[in-house]
Amino acid sequence: MSKTKKRPRQSPAVHDSDQYVTDLDYTGGFLHDLPGPEEHLGKGQESFEERVTKLVKDWGCNGKEAYIAELINTALKLAKDGSDELDLKIVNRAVKEMRYANRVFLPYRKRRKITVFGSARTKPGNPEYDSAVEFCRRMTEHDFMTITGAGPGIMEAGNLGAGPGNSFGLRIQLPFEAGANGYIEGDPKLINFKYFFTRKLSFVKEAHAAALFPGGFGTMDEGFETMTLIQTGKAIIFPIVMIDAPGGVYWNEFRDFISDHLLRLGLISAEDLDLFLVTDSVDRAVDEIVTFYRIFHSYRYVRDKLVIRLNHPITDASVLRLNDEHGAFLLSGRYEIGKPLPAEADQPEIANLPRLICTPRRSHYGKMRKMINALNQSEIAS
Repeated sequence: MSKTKKRPRQSPAVHDSDQYVTDLDYTGGFLHDLPGPEEHLGKGQESFEERVTKLVKDWGCNGKEAYIAELINTALKLAKDGSDELDLKIVNRAVKEMRYANRVFLPYRKRRKITVFGSARTKPGNPEYDSAVEFCRRMTEHDFMTITGAGPGIMEAGNLGAGPGNSFGLRIQLPFEAGANGYIEGDPKLINFKYFFTRKLSFVKEAHAAALFPGGFGTMDEGFETMTLIQTGKAIIFPIVMIDAPGGVYWNEFRDFISDHLLRLGLISAEDLDLFLVTDSVDRAVDEIVTFYRIFHSYRYVRDKLVIRLNHPITDASVLRLNDEHGAFLLSGRYEIGKPLPAEADQPEIANLPRLICTPRRSHYGKMRKMINALNQSEIAS
């Protein structure tokens, strides 16, 4: 590959579509309470927690004081636990990597993004490489940014197709790779990771969709982990497309393996096959992702309720159809149009969006994916 000039530093871009995309909670609302306070040092003495609380208050944390205090308390407890130096190095580096990644992504949280996985060994000119370039270029036309692993092959193709203004690179430090590809090298949206687990967290946490091109162990690992997180409700549902070159069979054979072995043996449910799409058409892959956000905007769990935020109101007939055809997803009650619940007051920027509220079966995410597909086929109310 010919070398390219390093990209100049860029200021965060502002897009008209920013108002439609809220800050992403990739857990879908599964936020847990903070642990309670620890014991005091002794009668009449000030606890460490109280001293930390004062420190955090003096620092100023924009209303997030409880979480920052808990981070500090956790660090102090590592020493109290007797953690050895290696343990402390891992925790320290992991937190630093997550903090830096958050800082890089923060100015772009209002834009949708797609994570692209695939082989580092795919060469320019290969049909898979060309498909990746075209796919990421097309997604940019729909105002999606692209996240890649910043390396060669499919990763390079993704950054090339999206262009520097719409690219992120999440590079893993490996002894046999010299650096990032020439299309993301020098860009302020390039992030270097020592650990795969912190890198993989950003791949899923920051994404609104994922695209997989043919690849090796790493691609399989990333694909299966993404599907597992969605299947178990540990990450929000988003589209996963597996894209072959025209006429390719890589992903068809992958799906056959899933059906012939995992499904046949009862190791997954039939609806789990709806969590991903296999295609050799860039047009079909783009349509799958764009259509997913036609009416569906986002969702959030509030206790036992699932609150689905909609880009557009839907007709009463469409709600009736959802109840008739996708009631199996519900634990009780029916799908009903409603208003934001009090727990959503922390997201005032989307308070105007209509809601579809239900009480779901939380272990049926394949059924939820099919329901979202049906929701996106609904008639928009005037």
